[in-house]
Amino acid sequence: MKQLSVCLIHLLCNGLVGAIATAARSAALQALTSPLGPVVNLGYAAFVGNDTAPSGQLRSTVTFFGNIPYAQPPVGNLRFRAPRPLDETIKDASRVPISDARNWGAPCIQQPAQVGIGSEDCLNLNVWKPSRASEGSRLPVIVYFHGGGFVNGSPLGFPLFDWVSQNQGIIGVSVAYRLNLLGFLGGAAVAADGDLNPGLQDQRAALEWVQRHIHRFGGNPEEVTIAGESAGGASVVMQTVAFGGSKPLPFKRAIAQSIGFGPTPTSDEVEAIFKNVSSTVGCTGRNVMQCLRSASMGAIVSAINQNTVIPVIDGPGGFLPDLPSRLIASGKFTNVEFIGGHCTNDGRTFVVGTPEQFNTEDDTRRFLLTRWSRITMATMEKAFQLYPAPDSPGSPFETEYARAAQMFQDIVYSCMDIQLASKLIERGVNDVFTFRLYSSLQAIE
Repeated sequence: MKQLSVCLIHLLCNGLVGAIATAARSAALQALTSPLGPVVNLGYAAFVGNDTAPSGQLRSTVTFFGNIPYAQPPVGNLRFRAPRPLDETIKDASRVPISDARNWGAPCIQQPAQVGIGSEDCLNLNVWKPSRASEGSRLPVIVYFHGGGFVNGSPLGFPLFDWVSQNQGIIGVSVAYRLNLLGFLGGAAVAADGDLNPGLQDQRAALEWVQRHIHRFGGNPEEVTIAGESAGGASVVMQTVAFGGSKPLPFKRAIAQSIGFGPTPTSDEVEAIFKNVSSTVGCTGRNVMQCLRSASMGAIVSAINQNTVIPVIDGPGGFLPDLPSRLIASGKFTNVEFIGGHCTNDGRTFVVGTPEQFNTEDDTRRFLLTRWSRITMATMEKAFQLYPAPDSPGSPFETEYARAAQMFQDIVYSCMDIQLASKLIERGVNDVFTFRLYSSLQAIE
């Protein structure tokens, strides 16, 4: 397996440049203008962009288009359902509405949640393009999914202006997707009268929008790379194994950084959360889903703040038919060119407790059981053999805390990218890389 230790933008440059021009995907549309800024016409709608740099510099080399809807607002009867497509019927140029896309859209509802902060109407994406790029430029595209544990975060935390500005050879796209209960509420009632994992399906809808429309911004839909960090990295993996590999992927390459996979809840745990949510909102009758869809945002916010959820297993035929690790092990995923990796000390970021609280092997055992309650004693003892105690001859760990942090890191961050990369290589995919990012304090200074 190839190892890389270079920054992400260089990985993008090496993996993405050199797109070959092919026949146009669709007929050219009439150019539209606006005194507000550059306009991109999609046929069913047009958007005015902003070529002001984040620093305030006027007329930079990058044009930004924000708050572009890629699906219908998931409100009212569409709450807890998969995203519904927009009406993209091509209109006569004189009837194409021009929307102001010079600013960001509202983030999705966060956790902790507060009424008035964020919005349910949040299925929007952002596009950065070199100002010189136009339809026919056919530049490679990177689509970025933010992290945040599937409960918070937004594209505002990771703008792609610098990537596009420094490279001038890519199109950048970032995606807002539903989070917490609104994106990942599970349970039999949701499966029966709704959709599981609408947050992941939002991501897929955005990727399909990119396939249909990114050429209007100068992008090449045949050269799309998806990328993300933490929960965004996990999203990259789940998009790769979606539907057990039975459907074509709307992207060609994948970059997963610090893939964050927590323990997947059991069906009993999922049902317990659903019961608590419905009780908190006040929906305990027969038409519980109808009640949840008509509930006020104040009631939903209260439930969000009391319950933490992550993607759930859909079962056969679903978006996520099994654990990603099982799907990868059984070969139920689609081949992609892949880069995956993590930071040297990712595990220390989320180890619960301080170094002083990890003095003995029992302290580490308690920590692991708190995080993974279903781990067997046999597995635990095997882990302790693979990660020897600090006082064992040849142990790489100076402290018990370092030992616990490395266990946590390998389970949550390291294993998935190595597993997927290994399987892709077994299948004969050539462009597969793993990396570890190491920065010392001296390097930072």
